[in-house]
Amino acid sequence: MLHWSIEIIHLDLKYTWKIARNATDFKKNIIVTVSDGNISGKGEGAQNVRYNESAEACVDEFNRFVKILGTNSDALTSIHNAIKDSSASHALAFAIESAWFHYRSKSEKKSVPELLNIPSPGPIPTSYTIPIMETGLLKKFFIENNLKRFPYIKLKVNADDAFDSLTELISFCDQPIMVDANEAFKDVEQCILWIEKIKKIPIVFVEQPLPSTMKAESEYLKKHSPFIMMADEVITDTADFSELKKSFDGINMKLMKAGGYMNGLRLLKEARQHNMKTMIGCMVETSLGISSAMNLCAMTDYADLYSFILLK
Repeated sequence: MLHWSIEIIHLDLKYTWKIARNATDFKKNIIVTVSDGNISGKGEGAQNVRYNESAEACVDEFNRFVKILGTNSDALTSIHNAIKDSSASHALAFAIESAWFHYRSKSEKKSVPELLNIPSPGPIPTSYTIPIMETGLLKKFFIENNLKRFPYIKLKVNADDAFDSLTELISFCDQPIMVDANEAFKDVEQCILWIEKIKKIPIVFVEQPLPSTMKAESEYLKKHSPFIMMADEVITDTADFSELKKSFDGINMKLMKAGGYMNGLRLLKEARQHNMKTMIGCMVETSLGISSAMNLCAMTDYADLYSFILLK
């Protein structure tokens, strides 16, 4: 019989992490451990306020999960059922399932990609994401953090200064740039005007500029955008790809939203079946969560797995 436990960890950041909807100087994540008394596996959960998640709520959800699971703790089907019946958040669901996979990886002496029957990734080039900051500070931030070592730079923007920030970045950055708005534009016409102003800049893609609820507007925006449009907040643990491709050209799949390796892998495979680009992203995570995401990188076009570098 396997034994399960959970702990909350406090993560101080090197600098303020600011995106369009919030800013913070620290994060609280959870670590789930499963053990047979000899071999153990750990999984990380990085909660997101966007989806009303918190570390404290995850502890309550986890206690319900353990009670429902009972003695059926060895079977993955039983674990999945207990996750569902306990109404576990997506981040907790991933922490639980990944802990089990990491335990099985050790006990069977197989890699996680082998257990999932997918190719193992080789070296993984990741982008680095720059948070929102005051205009004029980007170059100093870029130099201090030695960002020239990354093959891609992702820039977080808000609606008001998206053009100024991007213009400042391209004045000294030679790498390809990804732009992430985190639903910052509430007016599709304002977004189209912004895209018109930046259309000559060689941008890799624009990520989720409009709120996930603005479905018709997102379809309209795609028709007027010269750039690849990537979905993020609009995709969690489910996605209707026949509808999604009307608004986007690709997806940013995050395991903390997908709720598990198996579901995350399913989303990536379905995206590819619909000829959409694939990227695997992250919340603010330790090297445990990031190394977990690396297991699926053979299935993606891009990796955005930088966030452990944010930690003090």
